[in-house]
Amino acid sequence: MPQKTKVAVLISGRGSNMEALVRAAQAADCPFEIAVVLANKPDAGGLATASAAGIEALCVDQKPFGKDREAHERAIDAALRERGVQVIALAGYMRILTPFLVDAWEGRMLNIHPSLLPKYPGLDTHARALAAGEAEAGCTVHLVTAGVDEGPILGQARVGILPGDDEHALSLRVLAQEHRLYPETLATFCRSLG
Repeated sequence: MPQKTKVAVLISGRGSNMEALVRAAQAADCPFEIAVVLANKPDAGGLATASAAGIEALCVDQKPFGKDREAHERAIDAALRERGVQVIALAGYMRILTPFLVDAWEGRMLNIHPSLLPKYPGLDTHARALAAGEAEAGCTVHLVTAGVDEGPILGQARVGILPGDDEHALSLRVLAQEHRLYPETLATFCRSLG
């Protein structure tokens, strides 16, 4: 049986996409394993979830590093390399990355974003899609590059915008698709690594 790709999932909050990846990794035929879940905040709810699933839950708290984001990322990078991580999956990691981490993991760091990129990069994606009168919204898995939400697209899922939709209703339907799309796309990506 081929060796599974070691994936680190980076979170800042509850980690619902991380949970979807953890569930997917439990399948015998899944090409990846979650080696560690790492948060930048000690109160990230997803740490307890990861720990309960038997996965190492690690916090590299951003606070002691102050405004030195690169120093914080160097500590994260060291922790990931110590654990033999091969691929990073960002799952609600709410920090804009410095060139250090982006370059160090070029071509091996994925992110999921709640819009149909290249439309609506950044924040407030659902509100912006509704305000623009879009007929559909969705989510995108992409490789992380220096530009915010600009990396090559690996997969997308579309969700129709319904009459009377508000941000909350739309976000719930998009999130359900994120939980399906991210594990599938990560699996395909890991298989492509050979």
